Amino acid sequence: MMAVFDSPQEAFGILRPVCVQLTKTQTLENVERLQSKLHVVSDSALQDLQEYVLFPLRFTLKTPGTKRESLVQSVVECITFILSTTCIKKQDLLQELFSELCLCLSSPNSQQPAPVSEELKLAVVQGLHTLMHSAYGDIILSLYQPYTLPHLGFAISLLLTLVEQEKSKQIKTSALKCLQVLLLQCDCRDHPKLLDDLETKQLGDLLASFLPGISTTLTRIITGDFKQGHVIIISALKVFYKTVGFIMADEQLARIPKDEEKPSVEHRVAELMVHRDANWVKNTGDKLAVLIEKIVEIVSVHPHWKARMELIELVQDLLLKCRQSLLKSVSHLLKVLVGLVNDENPDVQSRCNNVLKNFADQRIVVESRALTDILSENLHSLATALPRLMSSQDDQGKYSTLLLLLGYLKLLGPKVNFVLHSVAHLHRLSKALIQVLELDVADVKIVEERRWGPDRLAESSSSLSEPPLSKSKSQRKYFRFFTDERIFLLLRQICRMLGYYGDLYLLVDHFTELYNESVIYRKQAAMILNELITGAAGIEVDVLCETNSRASAEELKEIITSILEEYISQRNWYLVTSNEAEGNREELTMKHSDLQAITSGVHTCHLAPLPSSSELSPTVCSMNSNIWQICIQLEGIGCFAHALGIEFRLLLMSALYPVLEKVGDKTLLISQVATGTMIDICHACAYDSPQDLINHNADYLVNEISLNLHQMALSSHTPIVLEIMFQNSDASLLPLVEDVIQDVLFSLDQFHDERAASFLSVLHTVLAALAQWFPQAKDDKQLQEQNFRKEKCDLNQGSATFGKGFAFNTSAEEIEQFLLDYLRNKDVADGNVSDSDNEEKQLLPPEAEMSDVSPDVEASLPVQTQIAKDVMERCIHLLSDKDLKTRLKVLDVLELCVTVLQSHENQLLPMVHRAWLPLVHRLINDDPLAVLRAFKVLCTLGNKCGDFLRNRFSKDILPKLAGSLVTQAPVSARAGPVYSHTVAFKLQLAVLQGLGSLCKKLDLGGGDLNKVADACLIYLSAKQPMKLQEAARSVFLHVMKVDPDTTWFILNELHCPLPYEPPHPSLHPVSLSGMAKPRTEYTDNVLLLLAELQG
Repeated sequence: MMAVFDSPQEAFGILRPVCVQLTKTQTLENVERLQSKLHVVSDSALQDLQEYVLFPLRFTLKTPGTKRESLVQSVVECITFILSTTCIKKQDLLQELFSELCLCLSSPNSQQPAPVSEELKLAVVQGLHTLMHSAYGDIILSLYQPYTLPHLGFAISLLLTLVEQEKSKQIKTSALKCLQVLLLQCDCRDHPKLLDDLETKQLGDLLASFLPGISTTLTRIITGDFKQGHVIIISALKVFYKTVGFIMADEQLARIPKDEEKPSVEHRVAELMVHRDANWVKNTGDKLAVLIEKIVEIVSVHPHWKARMELIELVQDLLLKCRQSLLKSVSHLLKVLVGLVNDENPDVQSRCNNVLKNFADQRIVVESRALTDILSENLHSLATALPRLMSSQDDQGKYSTLLLLLGYLKLLGPKVNFVLHSVAHLHRLSKALIQVLELDVADVKIVEERRWGPDRLAESSSSLSEPPLSKSKSQRKYFRFFTDERIFLLLRQICRMLGYYGDLYLLVDHFTELYNESVIYRKQAAMILNELITGAAGIEVDVLCETNSRASAEELKEIITSILEEYISQRNWYLVTSNEAEGNREELTMKHSDLQAITSGVHTCHLAPLPSSSELSPTVCSMNSNIWQICIQLEGIGCFAHALGIEFRLLLMSALYPVLEKVGDKTLLISQVATGTMIDICHACAYDSPQDLINHNADYLVNEISLNLHQMALSSHTPIVLEIMFQNSDASLLPLVEDVIQDVLFSLDQFHDERAASFLSVLHTVLAALAQWFPQAKDDKQLQEQNFRKEKCDLNQGSATFGKGFAFNTSAEEIEQFLLDYLRNKDVADGNVSDSDNEEKQLLPPEAEMSDVSPDVEASLPVQTQIAKDVMERCIHLLSDKDLKTRLKVLDVLELCVTVLQSHENQLLPMVHRAWLPLVHRLINDDPLAVLRAFKVLCTLGNKCGDFLRNRFSKDILPKLAGSLVTQAPVSARAGPVYSHTVAFKLQLAVLQGLGSLCKKLDLGGGDLNKVADACLIYLSAKQPMKLQEAARSVFLHVMKVDPDTTWFILNELHCPLPYEPPHPSLHPVSLSGMAKPRTEYTDNVLLLLAELQG
């Protein structure tokens, strides 16, 4: 590496020959030779020799005549190198170098830059940039004097022309950076030096002369083609707002005297100077407002996020420094923040939020009446145009428009009340929101989707771990004027912002009035009310500044109470949602008046005028509209619960009962939303689960149910509430509802013609819950049967091995007791059950004889057993009801009654005896659907009652079942694949699937087993549907456990796969019908069964 010359003497010795040579001969080679020598000289030595070394280079530039561009470029680059390592300490040198560099690009005959190469232009721009940074201390200010105004203007014009006209992005970027330095707005540290107030004012006065040219040219560049690149636009934006922010700064303009000071310069230069008085500020501010509006409009939608980020910096800088001088631009600047607050880029969004937060913390908007007026006027204008924009713009345009609205509300903060207290403003805004939120209710699926089977609130309780308000709002809504879900989320935020900052009493009164004004407005008004309450509670509201004027907890409770009364009033809660005859017809022809006051907690009703004829024929759209209204009101109850928190428990007396009604609604959407509302209430009121919620409030609910059961004509939904309570509670509920169930049975007796379906649905739920809550009875019965089978198996094994020398340990008393039990069971099976036998069974055990209870007094039954017995009594009477749906429900309830009573044979068997004949009629002489359901009940009876049904089954049912199976077999054998969807097929399948287990449970004898086998053999044919073949095989699998020998014989008679040779010639040969038969349609199934039998 070459040695570095540190001392000025050594450096002078190296540089002198080269400088002399360049002064004599101005060639490219001499310039390059000088530049190479400069690299071996230290910075300190070069500083001492600065003017000496610059002389030959400056001389070269000043030499008259045409010079090669490469020579000029090399000279400029050499000067730039020297300036980058040294400081200029003389004003004259700085000004001369400034002029000489600018002249390199000047054209004598034109104001445009000389037509030179891009390389030379770039070198000159970089030279000027380096020159400005090399000025030492206050030397730089010598360029910014009134007498230098022409030179400064020429340089600024030159740079602006390069930025606007050059195609090279590198030249454009370098020229913008040089212009920023030239205007003393450089981003570099320690440059420029901090100016005092006087210097700042003088510099502002000087640069104000160039503001029109700078601002208009930069605006053309910024709003130009996006293809020029985001870097150029970012640099131009930075120069624009730093220059405007410096010249138009409110702090600086406040110190400008009214009288103009005459500068001591020649007249022509003095004419270029401007006086920044109030008139100039107003005129300039108006002109800049036009430019700023253009910039904002273009850059706010720039595709590159960094350009939008720089626009936020522009807004912040100008609003902080120039909000008085640029008053007309404030609305445009605020519009940027409002529009970008929810930008798609997270960095832009975060920066915009930070700026807004900073403004809110400094109370820039709130404490400025002018800015508040501007925002209020913008809000009013936007609200006025909002309905038109929502119907004409695409979704992206609507999204941007609503972002503006939300941003205005955020910026106004508590000052939004100035807008809301204006009747015109509030009317425009509310009507706009009402129109935008209009739902599309034409989808027929909403009405079609029905709820089937029991509700499982417990299954939904897993969502209790989710954040509040995240579940009940999950039902997707479809709107007339937009499809983008983001738009709805924005509208919710707008309403919440109004609720947070606005006058809540005023807003609630206004939208409640709209709610009652028209059915068309009702759904939208309810949505807005829900979000207003959520916002007033401060839930999920993104605010810029806190407010002390929010409603108190007590005021919020009062407001919620009034809205809740409106929601659950009769005219708004019990709406037509389907064309089903039961329930809806009565609701339509027997309208109720409003419910009692909400604090009473009692949902009793009174008659009101009959509906119009149009209401009696609802359309799909009207029913959809009603469904959505109920859903929105249910969501509102969830919002109210979260708003009040634990305090909402005080309103559960009135709110819980209606919600439970809707949980059991047949419309799927309503049921789902009501379930979500239950989860919201659990969240808010600190209940562990819906079951916990119901159990803690069961006394309220039971009281209302009991009252309404006595006026069923006016309270058709009461059974639904009781049904939901049983589906979602536990055995602790039973003592509370025992009397209510008796009321249900009493009401069933009174209204069995009109409301049998509703009451039977409730009873089905009650019995299903009892079967689930008291499983011990079932377990005891199964254990008893298992013990009986074990004893029977032990006896069979003992008798089989007795002749083989094994000891038989059974005592004579045990044998005697076994025979007595057998005879008694035989009498029971034959139906010979006398009252004396029942009384004998009911005698207390010997241990109880010592107690005070008399043996003649029957012990009281458990509550669940008594309920099941009472219900079964009604089922026996209703088994012959003329309505098929009623008979089907009765059969379902009857099956559950048997399950609950299975451990109480003394109660069960007499009830089965009474139910037998009606059940037989359902099995042999009814609609196929009823037969199918009745056979299911029969299977349950066979499983629970056993021997009691043997003879009855053999005598009354088996012949009919067998005959039906034989009759249907040819039909199913020749039917196609569609046959599997018919009721006849399902009935065949159910009988075959249940017949085998019945044979086993009833322990049928040989003759009955032969009937079963003969009826089922046909279904072993390969011509039968596969499911029927499988079911028939299951029958034989059960029968072979009862009588394997007979089963083996029957199967071999049909097809015998193996010849049986006698073990001795003296024995007759075995001859079976199935021997030597060719393969038939029965062969495969017979072989499978024989393999199972022998295995």
